[in-house]
Parts: sequence; structure tokens; C-alpha cells
Amino acid sequence: MTHVSTTPSYQQLPIIDLSAADRGPQARALLRAQLHSAAHDVGFFQLVGHGVPEAETRALLSAMRRFFALPEDERLALDNVRSPHFRGYTRTGDERTGGSRDWRDQLDIGAERPARIPGAGEPAYWWLEGPNQWPDSLPELRTASLAWVERLSSVAERLLHELLVSIGAPADFYDPIFGDRAHPHLKLVRYPGSAGDGADQGVGAHKDYGFLTLLLQDQVGGLQVQREDGLFHDVPPLEGAFVVNLGELLEVATNGYLVATNHRVVSPPGATERFSVPFFYNPRLDARVEPLPFPYADTARGITDDPANPLFAEYGYNELKGKLRAHPLVAERHHGSLLTPA
Repeated sequence: MTHVSTTPSYQQLPIIDLSAADRGPQARALLRAQLHSAAHDVGFFQLVGHGVPEAETRALLSAMRRFFALPEDERLALDNVRSPHFRGYTRTGDERTGGSRDWRDQLDIGAERPARIPGAGEPAYWWLEGPNQWPDSLPELRTASLAWVERLSSVAERLLHELLVSIGAPADFYDPIFGDRAHPHLKLVRYPGSAGDGADQGVGAHKDYGFLTLLLQDQVGGLQVQREDGLFHDVPPLEGAFVVNLGELLEVATNGYLVATNHRVVSPPGATERFSVPFFYNPRLDARVEPLPFPYADTARGITDDPANPLFAEYGYNELKGKLRAHPLVAERHHGSLLTPA
């Protein structure tokens, strides 16, 4: 396990209070200065003042804990191997990051839409649209999860507008690629503790490939972010906050002025459980992400070039690439024709 530095300046991420946007010009200007700095320098921050009612958070976490307490056969009835759309339950160890297994189980949820099977000549990423899988015995899980997707889509849209204005860009520049056909993604995740073989990869180091991620984490901890010194630093849980990080699309859109940052989760010790709820704010699958016009463009550092992780102009190809890598069992069962021969 990598030793984590305890340099004081790295003990917590920047804290951004979104409610400052409603407290007059001076508070809003300070908010935007803080947001600009966090997004340009770190790519991660803690978001407070987001306006999500505590009752909605409690409803989601309660339904989520009841789901993971269901007998394994009820959870496996929702196995995502049954879904060509990569929706449903993934048992511990079946998801991969960086080619290695992630020691967690989870339920993947997206916008509730009819299955779309790509026709001749249509992009394969349309497979990613389709229905979710829900447990019959927990109707409240569906209600709470879909309400969360709607609520956090609204928070993320407001945050993205403030972020774009903070760097001098038009607030609504990317509105056309979201809207009714946006492709949000919600994960309900449980880390069951350390793997029996001593491996501590809860989730391996990676960047997210959408626009924004809003993470609700419990008080156990384990999330680590790679900071400017190149080391991974713990992110102490902050009650009521979302941990926000920027995805690769914003890095590409700004030619690296805004940064997508590597992060990972180290499994909690022993049999300690950790629960987390990441929400990914993503555009339409067929969205083409145009370069952002903003006054700091000339100072942009350029995007990180990773030959193992090419980025595509249409968002759906990036999402499909990630899903095929992360869920090999689903890929082999439903999408063998899309897999590159070894």
C-alpha cells in the first residue's frame, strides 16, 4: 500500500459552498474564484450548500442498506450479466479497474428508458440505453434512486453553470448536449472490507469520463485523490457534503485548463463495510463535446495523453469503452463483436 503524506495543505479538499451563489454579488464572486481555483488546480472539491434535503438523502441510504441486506440470491436475480445495457447488480470482484478486480459490490442505475438496440449503421453505444433492474421486494429503492438521479442532475447543472462562468465561459454553453436525453449514471456501492488475499483495491486508480461526479460517502473513509505532489491523499468524509470531481470531458473541452484527477478507494480494514453513492453527470450519448470558448484558453496545459485510454469526440463511445473494460462478463455475453481480440 502506498504511504500517504500528511502534509497539512492536503488534509482536506477545497470546500465550495454553492448556496453563496444566492447571497449577493460579493459572495457569488468569491464562490466563483474558489471554484475556478479548485477546478483548475485540484480537479476535486467538497460541495456544501447544495440544497439536497436531508430527508431525501436518508431515504436513499436507508433503501440502499436494505438492498445490500437482501439474501444473495435476491441480489443475484438482478445480475448485470442479464442486461446488455450494463444495468443491475455486480457481485464483489466482478468489476475491473485497470485490469484488476475491484473489491466491492454495487447496483448500476441509469435513466429509466426502453431498451434501444442499435440498427444497421447505428453506433454501438445505443446499447447503453435501456431499463434498470429492480428488486420486487423493495419498491422504495426504485423511487428513492430515480428521485436522486433527478435531484442531483439539477444540482450538477447548476454547479456546471457556475463553474463555466467562473472561468469566463458562457454558463449555458453545454446545455444543448444535456436536456431530456442526457445519460446520467448512479451507482449504489458497498465495500465489504478487505479481500481475503490481502489486496486492498476497493477501486483502482482512475479518472471519470463524463463531465462531473458527485459522490455521497459515509463516515468510514477510504477515498484517496492524487494531488499535485503525485501522491494519493485521503479525503476525510465531511458530513452533508458531496465530493465533486471533474471528468475527462471537461479536461478535453478546456484543453487541460480544468483537470480530471486520478482517484481510488482503499478497502476499509477487516470486515468494516463502507457505503458510497457516486452520481455521474453525463451528456447525451450522441453528444459531440465542442471546445469551450474562455479567456484562459491560451494558458491551458494540454490534455493528458494516455495511449491506453483514447478519448472519442462522441461521448457514447467513451462510456461504451469504459463499460466493456469494467464489466468483462457482460461484454463477453452480449457484446463479443465489440471486443478487440487479445
